[in-house]
Amino acid sequence: MDGITQFFHALGDETRWRIMQLVLQQALCVCEIAEILDMPQSSVSSHLQVIRKAGLLDSERCEKWIYYRVAKKYLPVLHAVSVHFGADSATDTVLIRDAKRAVKRLARREETCCPGPKELASVAHGQIKPTNAK
Repeated sequence: MDGITQFFHALGDETRWRIMQLVLQQALCVCEIAEILDMPQSSVSSHLQVIRKAGLLDSERCEKWIYYRVAKKYLPVLHAVSVHFGADSATDTVLIRDAKRAVKRLARREETCCPGPKELASVAHGQIKPTNAK
């Protein structure tokens, strides 16, 4: 029973849901997530710890950075939750803004100290369909 309560605890916070939406399609490090969400790195790290403890994330260490991405086995259930509640980056204004900020941040990745992931970047995740997709 611990697994299911950890799972829903991890998703039961707006910031953690926003983080999950950001790391659905690409691996991001703490500093990238913090910049996108305009939050302190320490707060983002605390949220990532909760999500990680629930087993929802894959991670990759690259030099001193750790990159996080949604574990592939959770994509179907996250899609179902998004569809049911209409809370995805195609329909929710906060998530749309986060997605736009993520695109801008990733465009600058090479200019920053973050080297980018190697293994997680090469693993295809498949596209999560927006709630209005048929």
